[in-house]
Amino acid sequence: MAIGILYLFLTFVICFILVHIVKLAYIGLKSVRKKPEAPKEKPAPEPKPKKPEPVYYIVEKKKAKKSYSAPKEIQFKD
Repeated sequence: MAIGILYLFLTFVICFILVHIVKLAYIGLKSVRKKPEAPKEKPAPEPKPKKPEPVYYIVEKKKAKKSYSAPKEIQFKD
């Protein structure tokens, strides 16, 4: 029983270490692949933004139904 707990603990430690080594290697690879940034030039001044044009909406009013048809009679079969 004790040997099983020892193997379980060792397996956990080995997997933990391997996962973190892979993560650190990936982070290191990403930092090495970064291209050096070129010096940024001053951007040209942007023209003043124009006022947005007003938006007009076309709205139709609902028309009420003025008359209803006569009610229908419902018959149930016996």
